[in-house]
Amino acid sequence: MKCFNLSVIATFCLATLSAADCSAGDPVIVASGKGANTPSQPQVAVGSEGSVHLVYGTGDAVQYCQSLDGGTTFGKAMQAFRVPNMSLGMRRGPRVVKTKDAIVITAIGGQIGKGRDGDVVAWRSMDDGKTWKGPVRVNDTADSAREGLHAMTSGLDGSIWCVWLDLRDKKSEIYATVSKDNGATWEANQCVYRSPDGSVCECCHPSVVVSGNCVHVMFRNSIDGDRDMYVASSKDDGKSFSPGKKLGSGTWTLDACPMDGGMLAAGPKGLLETVWRRDENVYAATGDGSPEVLLGKGQQPWIAATSKGSVIVWTAGREGDLLVQSSVSGQPQKLARGARDPMITAGSNGTGPVIACWESKLNGEPVVLAARIDVVK
Repeated sequence: MKCFNLSVIATFCLATLSAADCSAGDPVIVASGKGANTPSQPQVAVGSEGSVHLVYGTGDAVQYCQSLDGGTTFGKAMQAFRVPNMSLGMRRGPRVVKTKDAIVITAIGGQIGKGRDGDVVAWRSMDDGKTWKGPVRVNDTADSAREGLHAMTSGLDGSIWCVWLDLRDKKSEIYATVSKDNGATWEANQCVYRSPDGSVCECCHPSVVVSGNCVHVMFRNSIDGDRDMYVASSKDDGKSFSPGKKLGSGTWTLDACPMDGGMLAAGPKGLLETVWRRDENVYAATGDGSPEVLLGKGQQPWIAATSKGSVIVWTAGREGDLLVQSSVSGQPQKLARGARDPMITAGSNGTGPVIACWESKLNGEPVVLAARIDVVK
């Protein structure tokens, strides 16, 4: 397996992170390139057995690579498949999950592009990424996913949930569906939430997490000029969803879309944890209806739940220092400089390696970076 030279990234990555409750290795370069080869919007999945799978987009191509050593190094990425006019950038891009038997990747694209059409399409590999089968359309109304924003997760039972901003009714609504056969087929779509003002926030990505028979969907709403985060939950395997519930005590009145959808996770005991941006600050909350906690100034937060506690990443600005924090009550530490659109994930059972990835630049060339983070407390 080919690995990249780590020494060349010292100019923009900090020394190995060490803190009382977590530690991180030096970030590694997963991909680099310019123009049509610019790597964008990386996403990682960690299998319940500890395997690590990373995807990103370059133009219309979805690139895929693995780590065979728990996220310390990554092999050379290979093109998995192409999606015409793939939505890419500002949290638009491919998503990946690992089930017991398959690797499943989704992306949004259309024949015309530029927001005029677009479907969520799923591809699956049953041979550890060697070959891919697809595409299978996830949204059952053609072109209803043309906003280009979606999310995907898998449960311990092998089910795969996908949510997206849907425009079948000419307004932005939250839709969802589930696959129980490794992405080969998807059940009838269901509307998770409709805003009483007509549309949810039009350019913020939704998020989804599964815990047992509970499915939780988070999204930024738009009601009376307020752009606050909401969660809608199902306790019956997605057969029905509760009305959306607002997160946090504050309100963000904004006549625009911040393009920042936050993230949610479920701990080993099913306790819901959420992180999101309001104005110039990042907040977190643990449990349904618990008080919010101010983490600090920043944007684009993401959270992963492990058996030892949660790990949170965010950037100090739209592009800036990458901060990492273990648990809502921890202290943020700098992991890297010049980062944007970070994400972090762990195994669906809360064990295995914790992997963060993000976009950056090296000597003016766009790169995708990844780092393994170990929770030690």
